[in-house]
Amino acid sequence: MQSTETKKKSFLSGLTGQILIAMILGAVLGIILHNYISPEAAKSFSVKINMLATIFIRLVQMIISPLVFTTLVVGIAKLGDIKAVGRIGGKALGWFFTASFISLLIGLFYVNLLEPGLGLNLGHVDLATAHEVTDKTQSITFENFIVHIVPKSVVEAMATNEILQIVIFSIFFGLAAASLGDTVKPVVNALDKISHIVLKMVNYVMNFAPIGVFGAIAGVFAVKDFQELAVFYFKFFGSFLIGISTLWVVLIVVGYIFLKGRMNELLKRIIGPLVIAFGTTSSEAVFPKLTEELENFGVKDKVVSFMLPLGYSFNLDGSMMYMTFASIFIAQAYGIPLDLGTQMVMLLVLMLTSKGIAGVPRASLVVVAATCGMFDIPAAGIALILPIDHFCDMFRSATNVLGNALATSVVGKWENDKEAETPLEN
Repeated sequence: MQSTETKKKSFLSGLTGQILIAMILGAVLGIILHNYISPEAAKSFSVKINMLATIFIRLVQMIISPLVFTTLVVGIAKLGDIKAVGRIGGKALGWFFTASFISLLIGLFYVNLLEPGLGLNLGHVDLATAHEVTDKTQSITFENFIVHIVPKSVVEAMATNEILQIVIFSIFFGLAAASLGDTVKPVVNALDKISHIVLKMVNYVMNFAPIGVFGAIAGVFAVKDFQELAVFYFKFFGSFLIGISTLWVVLIVVGYIFLKGRMNELLKRIIGPLVIAFGTTSSEAVFPKLTEELENFGVKDKVVSFMLPLGYSFNLDGSMMYMTFASIFIAQAYGIPLDLGTQMVMLLVLMLTSKGIAGVPRASLVVVAATCGMFDIPAAGIALILPIDHFCDMFRSATNVLGNALATSVVGKWENDKEAETPLEN
């Protein structure tokens, strides 16, 4: 009995408990203000309180670039040779593309089965709200994507937190360092020390997480009318939750297949990162904390350093599921028929153009709008889902974190098994 009470106290006093309390308080405050002050005052409050979330995310973003660069370079250098990099990279990309394809298929299946867009009344939709997203879609084409992944300046890539571009530069830098052997050990050791300093900064930054989550939740609840949302979007959001829940079941079952009983320990370790991602709608916000938890779980630092940056560019399972779901939902709402062949082509386009999107709020919407434009679906139709996109983003961000934690853990296990077998082969 005493141990149970101790656990409860520990949970409530820990970061995860504080974040959950912050979410509840933020929701309560937002709902009260929404019901008792004018819409203009609520909007003004939302803008001001959202500064707390913005500051927290900016604190995280300021350490993303140095962390990705140092950990990935050190990880590749510690792997020691190009063969090891190719082996782990091959496993990683195989996992990422398989997981992405399954996620897209789940979204495709449920949006066709449940048809949430049919019969939707478009009269209440303010299409002007979509401009901030559709204006960003002009540069998103397959050709531009391929060119964009290669940085023209690593300084610019780091300044704008272009994770995929940083990954490309870091891979080249790490491979070059590994090929030079012992002569560059001082450089690698220095980068290793810098990565540990940045990880220490993570502990300081995470103390602001409850404040950031409180601001994000209070700001959303202050301006959203949930009675109206329930009338117009219950079917869409309910269908989305069925799809994302199915994806969670698939991911967890796959985790138990590969990790067996250790999957329970992994889930316990990533509860904190999952809650932070859920509250802030940013999987990027938990990148540093997730790195630490996966190393504590037993995944070798060289594998974590290599896998996670790649995962944040190539393995956004929740976002992938949402993209097919949202794109076809908009087509249904406008009465635009899409045969199965067209939908499969859309799936493949999303598979390619979505790689490298940042793990930040509403990045998925930009890709959805661009994809709609490619298939003659009104891109302004994203205004249909903007009112509840924040709530969808909470679930897909947490799903992205689960998918990357699982991928890194499984590849780490494969590498441990291989190293254990090596002496026997000799």
